[in-house]
Amino acid sequence: MHLPLWLEAIPLRVLVADDNRDTVLTLAALLQSEGHEVRCAYKGTEVMRIAHLHRFDAVILDIEMPEMSGYAIAQELRTLYYGAAPPLLIAISGKWNKPSEKLLAQAVGFDHHLEKPCDPNLLLELLKPRALPSRTQPDEVGRVGSTSWPFARPRP
Repeated sequence: MHLPLWLEAIPLRVLVADDNRDTVLTLAALLQSEGHEVRCAYKGTEVMRIAHLHRFDAVILDIEMPEMSGYAIAQELRTLYYGAAPPLLIAISGKWNKPSEKLLAQAVGFDHHLEKPCDPNLLLELLKPRALPSRTQPDEVGRVGSTSWPFARPRP
């Protein structure tokens, strides 16, 4: 049974960032198989360069990135998107999983904190609310456009 077009999820623009290439490629393949558009980064400074050029619905970040930590990146992204619809920020870490570290992740702006290897079904569930067609559609950094529901958003 198919859902009516206006109830179908909108593909998200997702940035996946981790210094572990296998993690990035695995998460990218998972997200692409669900129809999402994915960009990848392997260093903290690369995340910020890409984030200044493209608008994302969600960013999945490793905490321990080279050149800039995931904590610092989360703070910078919250500043970059101040006043606009911010991306969903998901921390992933294989090392920084103590309760105090999860509280720090929340304090700097992460919406969720997942332990590596993360459950793919849980990750996809966290993204589902962002893919609802009735939300306001961001079209580029610093500017929020409104796509007339129930139509999908235009792509730049």
